[in-house]
Amino acid sequence: MYAMNYKIKIGEYMLQMLDSITIAKSVENLADMATIVIPGTYINQALQVENKIKEGDAVEVYFGYGESFLLEFKGYLNSISTDDSAIKLECEDALYLFKKSLKDRELKNISLEGLLDIVIGEVNAQNKENETPTNYTVSCDYEFKWEKFVFFKATAFDVLKKVQDETKANIYFKDEILHIHPQYSEIFNDELVIYDFARNIEKSDLKYVLLKNKKIEIEVNATLVDGKKKKFSYGVTGGTKKTIELGTTDDASMKNRAIQEYNLFAYDGYEGSFTGWLIPVVEPAYKIRLQDSDYPNKNGNYYVVAVETKFSSSGGVRTVTIGKKIG
Repeated sequence: MYAMNYKIKIGEYMLQMLDSITIAKSVENLADMATIVIPGTYINQALQVENKIKEGDAVEVYFGYGESFLLEFKGYLNSISTDDSAIKLECEDALYLFKKSLKDRELKNISLEGLLDIVIGEVNAQNKENETPTNYTVSCDYEFKWEKFVFFKATAFDVLKKVQDETKANIYFKDEILHIHPQYSEIFNDELVIYDFARNIEKSDLKYVLLKNKKIEIEVNATLVDGKKKKFSYGVTGGTKKTIELGTTDDASMKNRAIQEYNLFAYDGYEGSFTGWLIPVVEPAYKIRLQDSDYPNKNGNYYVVAVETKFSSSGGVRTVTIGKKIG
């Protein structure tokens, strides 16, 4: 048994009471989110937090066992609300600062990296004007191009969402760097994290599926200037079809998007999620090993797509969603 402990700072205020924390992180979602729930009353009196904290305040969440604290979330307070006699604080990572309107414009023959340089430059300029200076930079090794990209009453967040929807790239912040990489290309942990069905998996929704039983066909569609459709297909013809609409007719971009989508499923192995405890620590883009002494032929390494971490007086757990099997 381990003693649960936490430290939560919002603005200049340290939370003294806590019901629960839920932190959701995923390579498939733009922003990491944290929901902090605190009691709405103390000694039969309603708590007033608005005079201590406000939307836009910086947030840091640490928790763990005993005196061993880890920084689990860093971001900004997005909203304050009451729900069932509790106070709910919704928080968002650095992408909170990207909900700023961009100048309307039309860009032609623009690469993904060029597009993001423009977005980051304008966000930094606006933050400087608002006396919240940032020095965000871009790290992009994903090849994608648009013949035309239009900004119209769009925020920087809107642009990043469109980029992620069309490219299926992993987009995330780390140390003030906006990263854009092909799926599964980035591994964050140096030491392999091991999960054993007999030791540190509390419950599991995992299923072992063979590639030969998946039979998936990916079709990417784009609309030409004259209104005609252009398409590229990849996978098993006649299999379960997944159709993707793109805003580019660039051949290489369409092919790359189709192959990436197919590769999400192209393996024999586990699919789904499982729940463990706070130890071991695991994050999206980690490589983990699933092993089962009863079925050693099913052992393998997997890419972590998402982690939902819950912390309360009843304990701490991480629900891990895996992606494809990796080397």
